[in-house]
Amino acid sequence: MTTDTPARLLTLLSLLQTPREWPGGELADRLGVSRRTVRRDIDRLRELGYPVQATMGADGGYRLVAGKAMPPLVLDDEEAVAIAVGLRAGAGHAVAGLDEASVRALAKLEQVLPSRLRHRVATLQSATTPLTSGDGPSIAPETLTVMASTVAGHERLRFAYRAADGTGTRRVTEPYRLVSTGRRWYLVAYDLDRDDWRTFRVDRVSEPFATGARFAPRELPTGDAAEYLRRSMQRRNESYEITVVFHAPAEAVAPLLPHWMGTPEPVDGRTSCVVRATVSGSVKWIAARLATTGLEFRVREPAELVECVRELGARLGRAAEGE
Repeated sequence: MTTDTPARLLTLLSLLQTPREWPGGELADRLGVSRRTVRRDIDRLRELGYPVQATMGADGGYRLVAGKAMPPLVLDDEEAVAIAVGLRAGAGHAVAGLDEASVRALAKLEQVLPSRLRHRVATLQSATTPLTSGDGPSIAPETLTVMASTVAGHERLRFAYRAADGTGTRRVTEPYRLVSTGRRWYLVAYDLDRDDWRTFRVDRVSEPFATGARFAPRELPTGDAAEYLRRSMQRRNESYEITVVFHAPAEAVAPLLPHWMGTPEPVDGRTSCVVRATVSGSVKWIAARLATTGLEFRVREPAELVECVRELGARLGRAAEGE
């Protein structure tokens, strides 16, 4: 018989999180208690915010259903390892859709993982290689989790940084947000030594260290980290006004493009759509990124992108002919 009430509640919660209905008698047998005790424990879980649904009958059953809020989950060892490995694998690349919230979740999970499970996660990740990855360079998940924890906790962050020309510096910052472009991760932060806002490519960061010093968040000039990053990139790089027509419905094109290319607008009824955006960076990479959609498209402007797509198509054609 389980006499430790907190331990019994955790065991009960773990059972209920399995997607099935549990007869009261079976739960009582599993826990080594009476059905009356099971009913009292169910009431305690409801008071804690877990939406447990009961069914009537000779042997009434219980199941956990979706509620209005997200109460804490109880994971067994295998579930915790599986989630951590999946999050770490994605966090190592700037995968579209894996935003700061996902990295924060990884930071929280790894913070409470026992050392034995943390070792299993690291071993599994080092022994596997993903078939596909993001377009950008790989990043140590530990770097992202340290940054995410300082963003969430308003804690000053110290790190070494390598500029584009190879120059190394040490930075002390007040981290504001992590931003994924679908190709790379960036940190938007207030640089204390330079007394100004800065953006940092996370793949150029090393030795991140949470100092423990708290700060009151400053107001970002643009009010939005993604917008600040976009303007910062445009100042550093030549920007292009692109117009691309896809011969596919807008709802089919949108999931295949990074968010910084904007939202496709339907044309010709719903059979085609047009993408208009201001982008910066290598025009060759933009051409390649459009080609990876696997859809028919035509570039209207700028002329540099038209020519680059034409050259890319010719090169791929020669490659298919074995030349």
